Amino acid sequence: MFVPCDRGGGSAASDFKGFTLLMPAVSVGNVGQLAIDLVISTLDMTKVGYFYTDCLVPMVGNNPYATAEENSTELSINAEVYSLPSKKLVVLQIRSPFIKNKYRPFCEALLSWVKGSRCARVVVLSSSHAYQRDDEQLLGTPLRYLLTPDLEKAVGGLMQELNWKEMEKVAAYPGISDTDKVLHIPGGGITKLLFTESCSKGIQMAVLLKFCSEGDNIPDAFVLVNYLNEWLQLVKSEVNSSSQWKIPSSWRLLFGNGLPPALF
Repeated sequence: MFVPCDRGGGSAASDFKGFTLLMPAVSVGNVGQLAIDLVISTLDMTKVGYFYTDCLVPMVGNNPYATAEENSTELSINAEVYSLPSKKLVVLQIRSPFIKNKYRPFCEALLSWVKGSRCARVVVLSSSHAYQRDDEQLLGTPLRYLLTPDLEKAVGGLMQELNWKEMEKVAAYPGISDTDKVLHIPGGGITKLLFTESCSKGIQMAVLLKFCSEGDNIPDAFVLVNYLNEWLQLVKSEVNSSSQWKIPSSWRLLFGNGLPPALF
């Protein structure tokens, strides 16, 4: 359930007619979430509300996008919504893992909100285990995309122009039968469920994902957000593609640095 906050314009922030909703899947390496951090930080997006749900592990922390001591003590929770009306962009950032068996209720609540808020389309940033690729997926770029039939009609031609590679289906019974093909996204969390439900509900959704391994996944996040930017043109592309993105202050804590004094 979306709960608007006063700073974001109250109830007016509940209507995102014509907006693109950008969100991460909680997937291998947290690549989608890191990429979303870069988008929110770089575009200086305004927090307009929260996504209240019992499907995620509860959490609270300092403002991950603090720019000064004055706003560093603002609290953030597990699912927050940011908006940038000038680009018709709304972002749902998810900061904690799903509770067991809660994928489907979350998916139903999210897609209901998408329809109710009149978002034009949804873009999910995700990742998948690199070590579980089949022979075909080992070739070429580690980046893939998926489009629901309703979005395929609108942007399928553009994806071809960009020379993007669609996520391959793999054999349902490897070594036994190669004729039955299924969509398989190991390590992708809620990605496949969200995509298949959107297909059946007529929602325009794109999934952009990167094959990766657990570790320092910051480079993967830059690759994925640059992939997104090829399509949506959120920022002006530069030769040094990493320098165009603003790293949020919270990333200083990714690898065990001391806690900020403002936390206490």
